[in-house]
Amino acid sequence: MAKVPELFGSMVFNDQMMLERLPKATYKALKKTIQNGEPLDESVANVVASAMKDWAIEKGCTHYTHWFQPMTGITAEKHDSFITPNGDGQVIMEFSGKELVKGEPDASSFPSGGIRATFEARGYTTWDPTSYAFAKDGTLYIPTAFCSYTGEVLDKKTPLLRSMERISTEACKVLNLLGKTDVTRVTTTVGPEQEYFLIDKDVYDQRKDLIYTGRTLFGAKAPKGQELDDHYFGAIKTRVASFMADLDNELWKLGILAKTKHNEVAPSQHELAPIFTTTNIATDHNELTMEVMKKIAEKHGLVCLLHEKPFAGVNGSGKHNNWSISTNTGENLLDPGKTPENNIQFQLFLAAIVKAVHEYQDLLRISVASAGNDHRLGANEAPPAIISMYLGDDLGALVDSIINGTEYVSKGKIKMSTGVDVLPDFKKDTSDRNRTSPFAFTGNKFEFRALGSALNIACPNIMLNTMVAEELSEFYDELKDASDLDAAVKALIKKTFTEHQAIIFNGNNYAPEWVEEAEKRGLLNLKSLPDAVEHYIDQKNIDLFTKNKIYSVDEIHARYEIELENYAKIINIEALTMIDMAKKDMIPAVTSYVRELTDTALAKKALSDAIPTSVEEDLITSLSNKLVCFSKKTAELENAVIGASEYEGDVLAYAKYYRESVFSVMTELRAIGDAMETETAADYWPYPSYGEMLYGV
Repeated sequence: MAKVPELFGSMVFNDQMMLERLPKATYKALKKTIQNGEPLDESVANVVASAMKDWAIEKGCTHYTHWFQPMTGITAEKHDSFITPNGDGQVIMEFSGKELVKGEPDASSFPSGGIRATFEARGYTTWDPTSYAFAKDGTLYIPTAFCSYTGEVLDKKTPLLRSMERISTEACKVLNLLGKTDVTRVTTTVGPEQEYFLIDKDVYDQRKDLIYTGRTLFGAKAPKGQELDDHYFGAIKTRVASFMADLDNELWKLGILAKTKHNEVAPSQHELAPIFTTTNIATDHNELTMEVMKKIAEKHGLVCLLHEKPFAGVNGSGKHNNWSISTNTGENLLDPGKTPENNIQFQLFLAAIVKAVHEYQDLLRISVASAGNDHRLGANEAPPAIISMYLGDDLGALVDSIINGTEYVSKGKIKMSTGVDVLPDFKKDTSDRNRTSPFAFTGNKFEFRALGSALNIACPNIMLNTMVAEELSEFYDELKDASDLDAAVKALIKKTFTEHQAIIFNGNNYAPEWVEEAEKRGLLNLKSLPDAVEHYIDQKNIDLFTKNKIYSVDEIHARYEIELENYAKIINIEALTMIDMAKKDMIPAVTSYVRELTDTALAKKALSDAIPTSVEEDLITSLSNKLVCFSKKTAELENAVIGASEYEGDVLAYAKYYRESVFSVMTELRAIGDAMETETAADYWPYPSYGEMLYGV
């Protein structure tokens, strides 16, 4: 096995490869594009393409693909070979700058929200030089952006890059105003922690619901769940450890900073956490991580489930988005330092974030909304659907002192004594962590914990970057002409914290009292995707995106429609799958079992009236009654699905109908089905049980 430093990035056309293989002038021109956002000359692209092709062929590649992120939420790719006819019946391997910079996938079959008609097929991909190309499975992968023939943005990468430019521009203006004239670029960084489930593939293949929807639509709870807390951080099973080792190796080859791995709370649930990197690259890497997870799982006879709630009754899977802001001079703008009470720059940026989260709480909720994530955020799992911020005791006390004009005294890091002589003493942090808060400060970054495990992290980071950029822009306008800048900054910080303190909550977000308290504070409680996405086209949000040139009005409305349509389609697929399972498998299975119970009871009675048949009779009665209810509820679900057609003209009403009229019947149908499973012999039940799925690896 190769040493990790030799393995790491070995399949990436990274900075080291470019330095080795490109002429100095070309390398410098490309670096200016990457670091400063300068346009790339075609002659430079030609040289880069040739070197990239040669490197890829050495890595065993025969094809290249423009790898992009359409609004499906996953990645897309079309593979073209390097071969070019040379005129004598032979071929040569060529790759031009034009082919590197521009691709032309069919745009008609991707979600467009009405921007593109089906007959308008042309779309373009364009190379993103800020994210390194890589070799995988015999193909050179080139990260790209994706737009329509008429220029509308059809992907998630383009608005993300735009948002990164906006926060850089506005943060630099503020920092320069504060005297940091050497700061010329500001970058947001992200480290997305990825949760997932692993189950045996043989078991997965027997579950229609997992195959079609990614989650179990029926399933009675196993005798044991997560109540003993014995799986979290527990010893990793041999088969899972082997999967994790292969996963690390493959991710390291691709330059992905896979750092931490462990068992999560639920049985068969695990987590992988990377080291942070720039937001654009972190987004690409997370999409790649999810794809590689699935492929590596197959090699081990496993299936990786990335759905937010594949199993009822145990924790679902999230994705924690650790977000921070850094300068080109190496400064973390969210590091409070040893004396945060004197760190006016930190306080100013913190104030901008507090104001942004308060004013655009709806956008943060929208950014993590999905049919799958509704099971977590709108139910009884962390974090709740109400967006709030946690600052911790120490930082919270600082904010209070600023608001009230009182003296702040930091507790500092307190020496922690274990009481055991052999164990070394250490200093504990100034504040505890809050695992219930959706948006928590964790030392030098904010951890946005509301993301679902399957989510493309571009969406929440677009929101974060854009709304903070907007607040920084407003701060700059208010401060730029101040005669006493120091006094103006302090006054602005106090004013901002005072007006937006309602978003700060350091308590238990799970407590029922918090729902009432949040309502009093005017915070939103958007429990489902339709409830949240309805606010996407609020005027303040349209103004935010258009002013900062992230989306046009048409692009905003397109995303609004896509989210609502996708939600309705997912619920529709789930409903049809439930109907299929009920009619073709579950009703026949239970009927067969009832028949056997009946035959057994009759045989006993034929043998002797003295033999009791009460057990069979009670089961027959109970299951027969449930079958009648189950059959009626299945028919009710069929009618509910048919009824959706009346709302197809109004995308919001359509999505809300699926939420209120279809999903509610699905929940009732499941309850009856799960009850039947508990009374039906295992030999007759048509699907592997929760116990087999959660404990079968």
